[in-house]
Amino acid sequence: MDSDQITGLYGKVSGLAAPVSAHVSEEQLPEVRIYTVTAEWIQTDLVRNSRLRYAQQWTLIADSNNQKSIRTVLPPGPCSPLSGELLSELSPICGLRAVVRETSSQQLLEIWDRHGLRKSLNLSALNIHGRVYDDTQFGSLSWSECESKLLFVAERSRSSSAETRSGESASRKDRSVYCEDWGEALTSKSVPVLCVVDLHHGEVQVLQGVPQDVSPGQALWAPGSQAVFFVGWYHEPFRLGLKFCSNRRSALFRLSLDGRCECISGDNLSVSCPRLSPDGSTLIYLQGRVFGPHNQCLSVQQLDLSSGKTSTMVDVVSRPQTGEFAGVYEALPSRCWSADGQKVVFSSAVRNWKDVFMVDRGTKKVSSLSDKHQRQVEAADVSDLSKVYGSWKLLTVERDLMVICCSSPNLPPTLRVGFLPSADETVTWRTLQQPVTTFDYLWTVLDVTPTSDEDNQRYPGLDFGAILVKPSRLFCETGTPVVVFVHGGPHSQFPAEWNSTTAGLVELGFAVLMVNYRGSTGFGQDSILSLIGQIGSQDVKDVQRAVMASLQSDKTLDPKRLAVIGGSHGGFLSCHLVGQYPDSYRACAARNPVINAATLLGTSDIVDWRYTSAGFQFSYDNIPNAETLAAMLLKSPITHAAQIKAPVLLMLGGKDRRVSPHQGLELYKVLKSRGSPVRLLWFPEDGHSLSRVDTQVDCFLNTVLWLNQHL
Repeated sequence: MDSDQITGLYGKVSGLAAPVSAHVSEEQLPEVRIYTVTAEWIQTDLVRNSRLRYAQQWTLIADSNNQKSIRTVLPPGPCSPLSGELLSELSPICGLRAVVRETSSQQLLEIWDRHGLRKSLNLSALNIHGRVYDDTQFGSLSWSECESKLLFVAERSRSSSAETRSGESASRKDRSVYCEDWGEALTSKSVPVLCVVDLHHGEVQVLQGVPQDVSPGQALWAPGSQAVFFVGWYHEPFRLGLKFCSNRRSALFRLSLDGRCECISGDNLSVSCPRLSPDGSTLIYLQGRVFGPHNQCLSVQQLDLSSGKTSTMVDVVSRPQTGEFAGVYEALPSRCWSADGQKVVFSSAVRNWKDVFMVDRGTKKVSSLSDKHQRQVEAADVSDLSKVYGSWKLLTVERDLMVICCSSPNLPPTLRVGFLPSADETVTWRTLQQPVTTFDYLWTVLDVTPTSDEDNQRYPGLDFGAILVKPSRLFCETGTPVVVFVHGGPHSQFPAEWNSTTAGLVELGFAVLMVNYRGSTGFGQDSILSLIGQIGSQDVKDVQRAVMASLQSDKTLDPKRLAVIGGSHGGFLSCHLVGQYPDSYRACAARNPVINAATLLGTSDIVDWRYTSAGFQFSYDNIPNAETLAAMLLKSPITHAAQIKAPVLLMLGGKDRRVSPHQGLELYKVLKSRGSPVRLLWFPEDGHSLSRVDTQVDCFLNTVLWLNQHL
């Protein structure tokens, strides 16, 4: 295939829309109850090199005498583009829709009702604060109970009163002062403030009383709307990167509108995702440890607002039993409570899958709500998995109706709904939107056990997993070439879900092996902790062990045509594998890889993880020493660079704050000086995730051409 054909294929697999959020409203008629489901979708458009967002509505008709039984699903309405919308939120009583919109470098707040635009405020022109935060880390938009006020988070205004009094001299003196930010993907966020809009008077107020050493975010109204709850991240003595890091010291606060602020969670903990129960009596939130693994198994805490007592609803799972709940590893959806306030619903990783769970507040029992019998099909018969959803992600639960995004490696994102079950019942799932197309791939899940000499002595008996996706027919008589795809993090996961890179490679005739090595989420906290101090060794051996297991179990794979790809820590492992096992791999493609942990120490936005991953304790006042730097160097791919035989493709983001692009350049220079085949792609405007649409197209195209050339 030529470049245009490869790009066209990538446009096909990456252009399939995926639902990212949803909202449910209901209306009671004499004989039926009407539910309206509004889903927001995102879709990649290669023509515009952008991601489009649009909304679509479905009408569900249920019997009045059996409200949890959907009688009819009417055809959906047309797709409505959501141009320039940064944030939106529906008011619970009157159905008003608040929108923060970007237009011509201005940020507007709009209030819409059934008759059209009711009110519009130019937030930029008011100049009370800086840009409104629309990220998932800090951002929020919350209606007060009386629906006359809105709460949101924005950057503090740079035009302080001190500068105004001092005039031009103060502005000149301070214009080059360094301003800390919150790191990768949050470089425009520095000093967030809580803002309240009075819709009756069209006034915006910045709330006072937030502690000086705290940056507020994830704000919501407290019952009565005379105070707000928020998560505050401590930023002294300096800020550490927040993206993909659930281990930052933070706390839950209550701030009254008259400026009184109190901490309502424990000290020296990491908290996030506060969610208020429907009756306003209980606040739940996620809680974890400070420092250590950058991502971890979290507990769900519940705070009784009348007594002030906190108890654990869902505890950390150290070592789950096979097939059982494995812990909480991701953010709670903004709406996760049952209507009676007795159950909480959420999604989480379970080994190589992603599942949706319900926890009962009274019994604290956690139950899976997905189609269990389908997911437990024996992996030995790969054809049985072709119609199984490997990933279930909760978008919302409102009025006890759950809206879920389901997918698998061969089934693109699908929108499904189902009512919360009563005791001992199962969920009856209804599909609202099938994907435009499905793909004739075969996939299976592998459970891999390390050998005795690869077992972790501190955390013995741990296993891990992998997902093998391959074409349904052989493209070549000698067997199918294998691309080993390694996830980053390292504390993240490859669930059995739709992945456009994997799909594109399989369409081109490659088998793709996605490995969840020890340290991945979904296998319990012990698995995560087992990787601390073992990077560059345990994780490398795990990936190689998974490769050997897949080759032994599937004789259609070609062991002589192996390649490895990955980004961030996945790039780190990819470069390790071609260095430690130089005769196994014939090509490598790495995106923003860690190459030399010692030289990365002073340039990464998460310096704490650089110490922790190598097995050292982090403190803000740490000063590198010879022992630390030597240990980091020994765990790095650069020490194996002389053994690399496979051609290496490097893809680097010029604005990467997590892993400096000079990491990849370091390996590039070493390989080039030795005459080893190496090619480097430089994306000056992209960051660590290489997430721009044009960048992703370029990376896929060059990776495929590199694999075709060397396999």
